[in-house]
Amino acid sequence: MKNYGEKEARIFIRIQKHRKESWKKLCFKKQISLSSLITNSVENRIFDDERRKILAFIEKQDNIFVKIETNINQVAKIVNAQKFMNVEALKGFNEKLKTITELKEQQNKVFTKIYYLIAKNC
Repeated sequence: MKNYGEKEARIFIRIQKHRKESWKKLCFKKQISLSSLITNSVENRIFDDERRKILAFIEKQDNIFVKIETNINQVAKIVNAQKFMNVEALKGFNEKLKTITELKEQQNKVFTKIYYLIAKNC
């Protein structure tokens, strides 16, 4: 059975030295290989560093949403038990709702970029 991760061929290209150095700096900044940069650029695919950012964002978002949901449930318990909500609790609740709104905006930007890249590859 063939291993798809195994590299079988080598391509040699000639470019200006300063361009190669510029590419290498970009790769270092993005924490990707030069081969990955070239391959993904030619094949019009998402770069590995962008994929890592997306996954990290989704994981962070999930963790924050769990905390916010827990806090909202706690606020609801207090309000139900006391039949009122004090000013401090209301401020905290509003801050959590603001965080949710900001995260949803970030999420929509990320998803828009993902959809664009997917559509571009079709």
